[in-house]
Amino acid sequence: MTATMFTTSETATPTTQEWSIDPAHTQVGFSVKHLMITNVKGRFSTVSGSVRLDAATSQPDVDVSIDASSITTGDAKRDAHLKSADFLHVEQHPTIRFRANRLKGTVDSKFTLEGELTIRGVTRPATLYVISEGQATDPWGNAKAGFTATTTISRKDFGLEWNIALEAGGVLVGDDVKIAIEAQLLLQN
Repeated sequence: MTATMFTTSETATPTTQEWSIDPAHTQVGFSVKHLMITNVKGRFSTVSGSVRLDAATSQPDVDVSIDASSITTGDAKRDAHLKSADFLHVEQHPTIRFRANRLKGTVDSKFTLEGELTIRGVTRPATLYVISEGQATDPWGNAKAGFTATTTISRKDFGLEWNIALEAGGVLVGDDVKIAIEAQLLLQN
């Protein structure tokens, strides 16, 4: 029997459910245009966070932190450049953070999660488009829930403006950054 995430039985008093991100089963990836003709993909390998959901209102309190220095694209030279002051400036801004407290839609299916994203010390509104992948119990009896989320941001909105103009027109690095998240949550209570 699979319980529906974020609901309580009719006889139970609504409570707040607390979930934590399972970092071993969560991926935060991104892609951005290079030379206007291909996409460079990468990911952040260190992510942590929590999700609290008020069962009475179905509204969340989401707080996710990403170690900016954990960026990897498969090319050490490019990764070093992305960590530098030209891009993420990880020495001064070691953490990327997403906080949200507004959910629209059905949490057990498709919904949007509205909040604020902070990159390089700049905070802007951000909306994640989320699909619930379901809930399961692992072999050790732990309740888990899976979600897929996507969004697109403008890197310039966060002060990531470094670029080179190309002779044939266009730029070396595109402005739009597509973000794709595969998250697995672990029930804490």
